[in-house]
Amino acid sequence: MKMMKMMVVLVFSGLLCVSADDRHGNLEISGCSDSDGEDMYGLDGEEVWYADFINKRGVEPQPSFIDHITIPGAYEAAVANQQICRSNLKVILQALKNPPVELNAPSSPMVYTKEAVELREKNTLICYVTGFYPAPVIFSWTKNGENVTEGSSTNVPYPNKDGSFNQFSRLDFIPQLGDIYSCTVNHLALDQPLTRIWGVTAPEPSIGPAVFCDVGVTVGLLGVAAGIFFFIKGHKRS
Repeated sequence: MKMMKMMVVLVFSGLLCVSADDRHGNLEISGCSDSDGEDMYGLDGEEVWYADFINKRGVEPQPSFIDHITIPGAYEAAVANQQICRSNLKVILQALKNPPVELNAPSSPMVYTKEAVELREKNTLICYVTGFYPAPVIFSWTKNGENVTEGSSTNVPYPNKDGSFNQFSRLDFIPQLGDIYSCTVNHLALDQPLTRIWGVTAPEPSIGPAVFCDVGVTVGLLGVAAGIFFFIKGHKRS
């Protein structure tokens, strides 16, 4: 079994009661290892803020359908949390004598587009994995066999209810007929990376209007034939 340094993760969750019929769940995660760290806030399953320790800033990747939330002083607090976390981690590792960490591999990647595909129109490919522990996974993209980094971004891992994590990576692209993209995921629990292929194919012509038109004409002709039949039958009786 592969070994790795233990990560200390503190998870704070709560329930915000706005009214009797309107409740929201908030989440705060602060975690560290000897070489990495994470500090983030979530609301109703969506990230609203996380610390980017590489670029030394806070990021607010909030969806457009919520009122924008700003958390003053959050990055400075996150830096302080990391110092405390690493101090606690050192004590725990010494006390437990560096125990092995149970590893859970991520699911096979799912790759899909943010919008319906239209050739030569800007879009975003999304690669999603879940069920892994510990965090994070490492994403990589290719286009027609060549590595792609420009236009790609990866969110911080988000916890599932069972204690595992899920994570997204995004790649901005312009669909061109015949282009082949791949998303590859690597994790400590994997013997080899997982890869999902996605290709740009010609959109199939819609047959809906033609079918409905043909059906409408057929029904109309049947109606005319039935009318003529009953007219002739009634005329003979008279």
